[in-house]
Amino acid sequence: MSTDDNAHGHWPEGYARVVLDTVDSTMAEAARRAPDIERPTWIVAKTQTAARGRRGRPWIVPKGNLNATLIFRPEATAAEAAKRSFLAANALYHALSIYVPAEKLSLKWPNDVLLCGGKVAGILLESSGRGPFVDWLSIGIGVNLRHTPDGVTDASFAPTSLREEGGWEVAPLDFLATLADAYATQEAKLLRLGFDRIREDWMHKAARLGEVITASTGREEITGIFDSIDRDGNLVLITGTGPRAIPAADVYF
Repeated sequence: MSTDDNAHGHWPEGYARVVLDTVDSTMAEAARRAPDIERPTWIVAKTQTAARGRRGRPWIVPKGNLNATLIFRPEATAAEAAKRSFLAANALYHALSIYVPAEKLSLKWPNDVLLCGGKVAGILLESSGRGPFVDWLSIGIGVNLRHTPDGVTDASFAPTSLREEGGWEVAPLDFLATLADAYATQEAKLLRLGFDRIREDWMHKAARLGEVITASTGREEITGIFDSIDRDGNLVLITGTGPRAIPAADVYF
């Protein structure tokens, strides 16, 4: 294990890094370390044995891809903490655009990054807390840098990888340094300008904005024009019965 903050590229001030060879999942490791963290900490593993995505779905992580979790203590309610998914998406977009043309990238609500229409990265948030503010927040990020996962048959969007789409070769720890710096910039922007600016930046990169999409909540499927995300981060669709604000769903094009 390594905690060297400066071994791979520029590392943002105030953030720690833990590098592991193997772990069940970086999200699980973050939860175990949560009581003892003193500053925002990125946990990255070369290999994960039990990684997961949204709703407990398995996340396949071939060696050479990025598997990382940021854990920290934001002064935020659970609803405010959940908005960090948009900060993470913006940061991923900026980090990936260094290695592949930005016009090939787009952001899919609520927490995916698309490259040439395929899923290249996913974001997963977890938090804990019983008071008005969360005790801690974990942002798990998986990025297909070198390999496209095999055997994914139930995904809404087929996976792809940076390498498959002609992007520059980049090692996971080097990419993490780029991503961590981009994320720190997003936190600074949130502090100075508020979520409205984060939201505006996200929508400039949104996939299928202004087009007809379908959101599946598990109880119903809602089809409408993708109008925006609101100030709470909800997906807003214009349907035949008027606007609908949707807090959680899987989106299909």
